[in-house]
Amino acid sequence: MSNTRKSFRENLLFTHRGLSGPAILQISSYWEPGEEININLFPELDLIDYLKKQSSQKQIKTILMEHLPKRVVETFLNPWIAEKKVSSLSQQELMEIAAQLNTWSIKPNGTEGYRTAEVTLGGVDCDALSSKTMGVNTVAGLYFIGEAVDVTGWLGGFNFQWAWSSGWASGQVV
Repeated sequence: MSNTRKSFRENLLFTHRGLSGPAILQISSYWEPGEEININLFPELDLIDYLKKQSSQKQIKTILMEHLPKRVVETFLNPWIAEKKVSSLSQQELMEIAAQLNTWSIKPNGTEGYRTAEVTLGGVDCDALSSKTMGVNTVAGLYFIGEAVDVTGWLGGFNFQWAWSSGWASGQVV
């Protein structure tokens, strides 16, 4: 999953309201409204080569459903192509299938907002704080820690580590 600035290779989750999962949560910190996100549903495979190596009598939808949910396959592929056997697919059809699944571009119409956010941006500007105490440089006795500060970590506990570390730093002087 990528945009013009960043790329992530993480899991993707299809929900009843849209997309979620680690890949979407990671890229959301780098996404701007109106911008496209590019998704490769088979980043580890040369899809054309993989399909050609499958049993020539298998239907294309059967092969793809080994890797993707049935409803995703049904959404991406035209029914007439999904029913075809690998042996009957032309090179052009293989290229079209690969293009759809390897270079899926979406333009999200928004996010779920703060109500369900797991990743947020913004907060107190780091330049306004002492990195040793987390105290505000211009107001004695005022401290900010954790997610109140404009620090955003990637998924995997980085925000927790920041919260604990900034709390410890300020706790040493309070």
